Amino acid sequence: MKQRLLIVEPSELIIEGLKSILDGQIRFKVLEPEMGADQLDERLAATRPDIVLINPTLIGNVSRLRGEHPMAVVALVYQYVEREVLKHYDAVVDIRDSRAVIIETLAQALPGDTEAGKSNYELTKRETAVLVELAQGKTNKEIADALNVSVHTVISHRKNISHKTGIKSVAGLTVYAMLNNLIDESALL
Repeated sequence: MKQRLLIVEPSELIIEGLKSILDGQIRFKVLEPEMGADQLDERLAATRPDIVLINPTLIGNVSRLRGEHPMAVVALVYQYVEREVLKHYDAVVDIRDSRAVIIETLAQALPGDTEAGKSNYELTKRETAVLVELAQGKTNKEIADALNVSVHTVISHRKNISHKTGIKSVAGLTVYAMLNNLIDESALL
């Protein structure tokens, strides 16, 4: 059964791009998008979506969206959003993510759809260290040397990082590291 997805976003360009990515998917049925949060409560009651993909700048309190109907609330990020704000969402989709990552992130946000629940989302200290080194453009061998571990261990950490974040590309992981204040732009030069 297709999951009902509601996009809440003021930019028509971004809505159309997301619809083109998601419309042909067997997992999702994209509902008519909502351009703002003014009538959102009524719209949620009427459409009862399984997933709400929303621009986090449109709403202050995510918990009020959930109401009586269980649904996943996913942040749609294309500008800086405080890490503390993003913690209240079930998942985060970055506008620069690939088609596959966007689809997988939305699928994993659904309750009971993945064994990697919220408790496994947090990266360990070692995974964070690997992510920082990776974001700085280092190879697996260079990361292994810097952290005094084997290349095999680095590869294992990278797999865990990708599984927990839902991001598979180095560029996407770099953006993730920057958005989560693990590195700053000056560290990438």
